[in-house]
Amino acid sequence: MFSTFKSSKKWLFTLGGLLSLFGLIAFTEIRHGQKHVKTVVIRIDQTDGYRFLTRRDAMSYLTNEGTDPIVGKDYADVDLRRLEKRLKLHGLVKNCQISRDLTGTLVVVIEQPRPLARLVTTSDGARTVSGQYVSDDGHFFPISMNYSARVPILTGNYFSQNRSLTNERNQPLLDLLKRIHDDPFWRAQIAELSVDEQGEVTMWPEMGNHRIEFGLPTELDAKFRKLKLVYTDVLPAKGWDRYSRVSVQYRNQIVCE
Repeated sequence: MFSTFKSSKKWLFTLGGLLSLFGLIAFTEIRHGQKHVKTVVIRIDQTDGYRFLTRRDAMSYLTNEGTDPIVGKDYADVDLRRLEKRLKLHGLVKNCQISRDLTGTLVVVIEQPRPLARLVTTSDGARTVSGQYVSDDGHFFPISMNYSARVPILTGNYFSQNRSLTNERNQPLLDLLKRIHDDPFWRAQIAELSVDEQGEVTMWPEMGNHRIEFGLPTELDAKFRKLKLVYTDVLPAKGWDRYSRVSVQYRNQIVCE
């Protein structure tokens, strides 16, 4: 019996030693992984279905087009805040957050901008599609070779002097673009908006040959109520091609001619 107890005790000591050894190896591997970037995982927010940015694009931005590689680099030499600033320099990145885990993986989470309209410029009477969208926070950002968003066209002399809609003066116009984008009916119906130098808006619909004189982008609730009345009552009764002009810009008036 004493011999059996001694053998069992020896086996337990051996097992404990092996477990300690494996634990030490695992701890060493984790510590080594913590010191170096083993891999980069890029997660791109595609909540609204926009695919402007690919993981390959993001990696190119992150590594400065390959001139500043990250995988294999010591974490002591990796400045996460500097990498975030580098990514944010690119117009297709609205926001980003970079962190690391215990295995040595660098995790990059990217939020893409949300487009409301696409800017088109006119030169000598000919239209040129510019490389810009306007986002929901009022910034203009470049088009992507990967994806084209289905949003209204935006034109007019107003944008020769306004290269951003982020200030208080342009908030009403930004609110109008958001209103159209967030309403399924108007998002499907409004194909183009033109803004003149005074900031007055004219819109062209997908259906019908008329233009919509909206005026300044103010009193949105009242103007869209009048416009909805035109589309639900007037045009179905009179014909979609009956009028060339619909105006809702004046208070308590709807003009169709």
